[in-house]
Amino acid sequence: MAGTNLTREEAQERARLLTVDAYAIELDLGGAQDGGTYRSVTTVTFEAREAGATFIDLVAPAVHEVVLNGESLDPETAFQDSRIALPGIKAGANELRVVAECAYTNTGEGLHRFVDPVDKQAYLYTQFEVPDARRVFASFEQPDLKATFAFTVKAPEGWTVISNSPTPEPDADGVWTFAPTPRISTYITALIAGPYTAVHSSWEGGGRSVPLGIYCRPSLAEHLDAEAIFEVTRQGFDWFQEKFAYDYPFAKYDQLFVPEFNAGAMENAGAVTIRDQYVFRSKVTDSAYELRAETILHELAHMWFGDLVTMEWWNDLWLNESFATYTSIACQADAPGSRWPHSWTSFANSMKTWAYRQDQLPSTHPIMAEINDLDDVLVNFDGITYAKGASVLKQLVAYVGTDAFFAGVQAYFKRHAWGNTRLTDLLGALEETSGRDLKTWSKAWLETAGINVLRPELTVDADGVITSFAVRQEAPDLPAGAKGAAVLRPHRIAVGGYDLQDGRLVRTTRVELDVEGDLTEVPELTGVRRPDVVLLNDDDLSYAKVRLDEQSLATVRDHVGDFTESLPRALIWASAWDMTRDGELATRDYLELVLHGIVKESDIGVVQSLHRQVKLALDLYADPAWRDTGLSRWTEATLAQLQTAAPGSDHQLAWARAFADTARTPDQLDILQGLLDGTRGYEGLAVDTDLRWALLTRLAATGVAGDEAIDAELVRDATSAGEQHAAGARAARPTAEAKAEVWASVVEGDKLPNSTQEAVIGGFVQTDQRELLAPYGERYFEAVKEVWESRSHEMAHQIVVGLYPSLQVSQATLDATDAWLADAEPTAPLRRLVVESRAGVERALRAQSVDAQATTG
Repeated sequence: MAGTNLTREEAQERARLLTVDAYAIELDLGGAQDGGTYRSVTTVTFEAREAGATFIDLVAPAVHEVVLNGESLDPETAFQDSRIALPGIKAGANELRVVAECAYTNTGEGLHRFVDPVDKQAYLYTQFEVPDARRVFASFEQPDLKATFAFTVKAPEGWTVISNSPTPEPDADGVWTFAPTPRISTYITALIAGPYTAVHSSWEGGGRSVPLGIYCRPSLAEHLDAEAIFEVTRQGFDWFQEKFAYDYPFAKYDQLFVPEFNAGAMENAGAVTIRDQYVFRSKVTDSAYELRAETILHELAHMWFGDLVTMEWWNDLWLNESFATYTSIACQADAPGSRWPHSWTSFANSMKTWAYRQDQLPSTHPIMAEINDLDDVLVNFDGITYAKGASVLKQLVAYVGTDAFFAGVQAYFKRHAWGNTRLTDLLGALEETSGRDLKTWSKAWLETAGINVLRPELTVDADGVITSFAVRQEAPDLPAGAKGAAVLRPHRIAVGGYDLQDGRLVRTTRVELDVEGDLTEVPELTGVRRPDVVLLNDDDLSYAKVRLDEQSLATVRDHVGDFTESLPRALIWASAWDMTRDGELATRDYLELVLHGIVKESDIGVVQSLHRQVKLALDLYADPAWRDTGLSRWTEATLAQLQTAAPGSDHQLAWARAFADTARTPDQLDILQGLLDGTRGYEGLAVDTDLRWALLTRLAATGVAGDEAIDAELVRDATSAGEQHAAGARAARPTAEAKAEVWASVVEGDKLPNSTQEAVIGGFVQTDQRELLAPYGERYFEAVKEVWESRSHEMAHQIVVGLYPSLQVSQATLDATDAWLADAEPTAPLRRLVVESRAGVERALRAQSVDAQATTG
């Protein structure tokens, strides 16, 4: 609709005209238990540089009053789409009062309302990034119009209300009056309300005590490992305070584990919301704890970078997210007492893999993307914004030096506290502290798209001594449809040499250098005996795809599991996976490489990533004529590893889940059934709540279990998580009726909450149900545009990506997509999502062709 999509030009003009002083927001949530709508009253004071007209943002079913400087405006004419027109602002001070009826949501946007099936109580939380504060109160919804915010909230008896400011005591009428916040942006304000349970502690440092709180629903309280969360949080406080040399900027720090949360977490100032799947109900591997810790530290870093100092406009979203990602990983790697000093291994194996994938899509874009409006930013929370950006920041730290980097960051915080900045502000501070000219670096790395490939070129004499060594840099063409051109970039990398010693690959050589242009000589390696493995980008300093020379590749085929350190193993695994996706390594060869090396892989995060990648390769990249052979080989391997894994170990649990994901023969499905009903077991393997659902969902997807078994399991786990698992299991059933029910509820209906819809879509798409799902490809293209136009962004995004016929890997799918793109005239965000999905099918077709030409050898 017109007026719902704020453009950059509109935001710039509004920022030129206005300085916002303060918001006073009154919300009446007394009827939240019943849902529907609630009363929202906003009073905002602001200064105007000159008399004129502007608008304030609001998404609401109804507006009852609009009073500007004491004069009432007609709500019916002033309020259109998501804007209230303000035609008569005056130069100097202005005051606006808006009384509206706002709506609770079940989409995870705005003020989300959830009813816990355990206690039948309602739980509320807000999620405002990017443009959803306007769903709760009238606001000038852009990051550079900062103000103070004072919330007054009426809530039901027995509830707790949490916001950005310290939590007050309610009065006798259940009204909570919060003190004003410091000057912050609208999108990091927050309100969380309901009968949440809490654990409190504090962080002590620098002569200051900061109150810490952890909140969750009572039904999850028995699973809340608060002390472990506090430990990570305190380590983060210690590390960030030292590195940033700026006191934590808010009065308290609460972390609230909330239901049906769309993202991992959100950096609301002093009141971080986190998805409550991070309160682990069942046994998980250490990789899950590491990921949770990274999320905790990521949001804590935002308190400085994002909340204290905020981007002027969303084109610097990448810097906001990349900085938090980089510093959270660095904290895990370096903080005294951290459980995860190997966190850069996890980063190389997961985050960078995400970045490489995103950077090879037709929608690839420069890290500093051109964000023209809110629609642009909503689809830009991607692997480039988070993972490539963080990788490039790691490269920048190597380029300027760690000490100079953090010295520049410290100057940046002191100079811009409580203000808004652009990228040039940070780069200017880093130039001052490092003495490096970063303009050329910025242009090459931040203003261009695509990924470089680095290859070693070396010659060796008859005695095995290197006579010449160089690094070849390539800039592959950008994908068809991508904007811009491929470029060569400056890279700061290390070259590592590894030799087999007593059956282990040990680093014996390391040279760090700058790579420039298409060929960079490395004279330091001339005259050195050729190592068994030459690894470019050792220590993962830069962002590039790395290839091995033939001798190194031959060595790692037999010894990938024999590196003494986890990071070079992860880099080899990542390179092999990338080669598989690019069609340089056949799926069957990738499978053999993994089967040979994974048994020696100690890093559980790497093991679990390999599980996911092998399954994806077999499902999408394998020659269809060979796929069943490959799947059978993989499934037999998962069972063998489950049977031999150390009892009670993370590896045992990971292999159990991998086996449950792919079991296929009657005997294998009998094992799943036996684990579920207790007639079979493995020493140390706890078949607990979440593992039971994994077993049952596979049994449902293969037709072994039906509604009766799903209903019985839901009785055992009568929680919100249980309801979502049950919905996914029902959607997975291999019947036409089950698939029709999903389609009706998701595409033709719009009543499902966000998390349930996500579970249902996940259950619907089963890789061994291609024929059953085939008719839905045509139905997808008939419905997708209307879905996009009629749903909220989050709900539509789930459907557009989740229900695209990605399993129908054929030219016919590409042709149908192209015809739709030509005829439907989709908006730019919708076009982007569909084009990205199409690229997955095109890549799979190429990989299948390569695999079909391979032999098992």
